[in-house]
Amino acid sequence: MSNVVLNVKGMSCGHCVKAVEGSVGKLQGVNTVKVNLEEGTVAVDYNHDEVTVDKIKETIDDQGYDVE
Repeated sequence: MSNVVLNVKGMSCGHCVKAVEGSVGKLQGVNTVKVNLEEGTVAVDYNHDEVTVDKIKETIDDQGYDVE
């Protein structure tokens, strides 16, 4: 299992948390997703054999948030 913490801009409320956690959580290979609104981060535990960091970033971007 691998993990990554991504800086994400544009998240400001509970809806944002649900949108990001829900969409990333549906990716095959993702074990857990935790959004921290105060820090503007998304922590993801995932299996690097099944999903890439780029795919995780793309999924967050598709929800309308900017991934740094």
